[in-house]
Amino acid sequence: MEIVTVSLLALGVLVLMLSFGVPLPFCFGGALMAMYYLGDAAMEGTMVWGYSQLANPVLLCIPLFVFAGTIMSESGIAASLLNFVNVFVGRIRGGLGVVASVSCAIIGAISGSGLTGVAATGPLLIPEMAEKGYPRGYATALVANSSVLGLLIPPSVTMIIYGWVTDTSILACFLATLGPGLFITFLFSVVNLVMARKFPLKLDPPSTKQEILKEGISCTSRAIPALIMPLIILGGIYGGIMTPTEAAAVAVIYAIPVGFLVYKGLSWETFLKAAKSSATAVGAIMVMIIFSLMLSQIFVMEDVPQALVEGIFTITDNKVLLLILINFLLFFVGMIVNDITAIILIAPLLLPLMEAIGVSPIQFAAIMGVNTAMGGVTPPYASILYLGIRIGKVEFSEVIKPAMILIVCGYMPVVFLTSLWPDLSLFFPRLFGY
Repeated sequence: MEIVTVSLLALGVLVLMLSFGVPLPFCFGGALMAMYYLGDAAMEGTMVWGYSQLANPVLLCIPLFVFAGTIMSESGIAASLLNFVNVFVGRIRGGLGVVASVSCAIIGAISGSGLTGVAATGPLLIPEMAEKGYPRGYATALVANSSVLGLLIPPSVTMIIYGWVTDTSILACFLATLGPGLFITFLFSVVNLVMARKFPLKLDPPSTKQEILKEGISCTSRAIPALIMPLIILGGIYGGIMTPTEAAAVAVIYAIPVGFLVYKGLSWETFLKAAKSSATAVGAIMVMIIFSLMLSQIFVMEDVPQALVEGIFTITDNKVLLLILINFLLFFVGMIVNDITAIILIAPLLLPLMEAIGVSPIQFAAIMGVNTAMGGVTPPYASILYLGIRIGKVEFSEVIKPAMILIVCGYMPVVFLTSLWPDLSLFFPRLFGY
């Protein structure tokens, strides 16, 4: 049987199992079995190769960042950051929505995970926004969509995976998604300020300059230990002092005493709960990585990327049309699988095509990052949106309309700008010599 036919059947098995709600690792296992029995894939060698890839030290930063983010959520570090941002914009009409977007961007710079952003900010912000007059469904949609910024504002777990599977500088990948992430934060803030005009909001009473200054000094001094975390992580990585793995370890080492002694939100019970939660999440991620990595490697060994490139060039060789088609493909994949799976599966397949049309691996990192981030809040997969719904205690019907408004007005413009305007993603990498 031709390899293209076998590959399509394997992908069909993958999509079918996903549609029936089979756990992700087993979905990829089913696709692997299809490749093995219908094709001539060397499964034993691929398994040995996949296991050896998991021993890569680069992957060590994933559990460390996840653990640091979980500690941050449990310890009160996230709450202090929210209060810090709220002091400056909380009295503006719609200001609390801006607090949600900016806070999630800051928390994303610490944890590198969208799910952590929802877990850390949702229980604090959603009830507060509802009390101030925001519809609860809108508040949930805004927090969930803004939490996806954790996948774009560095350090990002998805960019670590992308850099690893494509052999691209991880620091360059971090910088590539920074511009799109900041632009999305700005667009969310603008959309929120426009939509807030029709909500019956309860604004904080006006305060004198002396009261605002006093409150600002108090919240800033309390937030300083929390603000040091992103400074340590980003300053260490971009300053060339630490690798991403070392920065993640330092973040954990710093977060533990701050959580216990400064904010006092951590106890032995909550610390062990955070450790257990992180271990469970990381275990699921690693099992999923090895299966999806093996499937991706078989595709590469069977020259599927080259066949894909040739097949697409028979349709059109226009760069703009190709980029639009690729964005639709990435968006569709992001809607049915999570961000890490999408990157491991798709990046090695499409990278040869992107290079053939003149798109650098660094710009492609940003294109994949923005698309998979948007997929994380777009049904049917939408894991981050569903977590937000559970935390916000609302119905799906209340959330979907405002969520789609934010996606259309916030994400989609940046998706196409990232593809068609290279400077948006390449400005910061070039600034650092990439």
